[in-house]
Amino acid sequence: MIRLLESLLLLLLAAPTNADLRYQLTPRQIAPDTWLVEGATENFSRANGGDIVNTAFVVTDAGVVVIDTGPSLQYGDALHDAIRAITDQPVVEVWLTHHHPDHTFGNQAFPERALAALPETTEMLASQGDTFADNMYRLVGDWMRGTEVTLPTRALEPGPLTVGDHDFRLYRFTGHTGADLVILDETTGTLFAGDMVFFKRALTTPQTPGLTVWQDELDRLAAIPFRQLVPGHGPPVSDHRAFDQMHAYIDWLDDLLRDSAAQGRTANEVMTTPVPERFADVDEAAYELIRTTTHLYPRYEQAALRLLPGE
Repeated sequence: MIRLLESLLLLLLAAPTNADLRYQLTPRQIAPDTWLVEGATENFSRANGGDIVNTAFVVTDAGVVVIDTGPSLQYGDALHDAIRAITDQPVVEVWLTHHHPDHTFGNQAFPERALAALPETTEMLASQGDTFADNMYRLVGDWMRGTEVTLPTRALEPGPLTVGDHDFRLYRFTGHTGADLVILDETTGTLFAGDMVFFKRALTTPQTPGLTVWQDELDRLAAIPFRQLVPGHGPPVSDHRAFDQMHAYIDWLDDLLRDSAAQGRTANEVMTTPVPERFADVDEAAYELIRTTTHLYPRYEQAALRLLPGE
């Protein structure tokens, strides 16, 4: 009993207190007027507080444009504080690349009138946000204190959009969630790809319309001229390495699921397939293979059944 009490005491002493729960956000300048806050290439946990996403902001002479707000109210507050430490310009635009919680749950920290997204993104956040919130509270605990789903108040549409001395162009893609905003700052050549692009981190697939759709859209996305690419997860790059890795990884996933379904393999067998060594630098690949099999394998099984004689 004494040893058990000693172990419990050690756990309590080691656990972070509420005062310890502070995001240490350090924006770094990646282009003129442009700062990136790079998240870890990990899964959500109480250790990282959900700080696994890239957020960014552009300081124009008409105010600050924020791209995604992070996983919690506290993250949003820390991001807002980091912006204030760099500029006294007000936040005038907050553009949300898609509705997933790691990109939108810091919304409360910013003016509601600034929050904007594709119309479908707002609809999906409205319908799925509470479920996301329950899951986030379970995964990261006290980091989520006070966080509530806050919807965009304005709709974005594809096309040119000027804010102060920066000319942007907005694009609508579908590969990751069905409504994925990609932003090109034409003034600096910075392409903010959101979760259409993961680099050195395995992609997530719970709401993709399909791997082939995503693959085709990557070709369109890669054709956009850029000087620097900021993925939703992973480090920025100035070349096409992120696209090359995405193409190779999706090809492997698609072939694995299709061939496995044709061979009648069970989902459990697919989940335990070794990840090829060429993807050794893709973090969380084994974990995401389990999730992707859960999300997508039934579609491949159904397609395989339709190809059987007499079907």
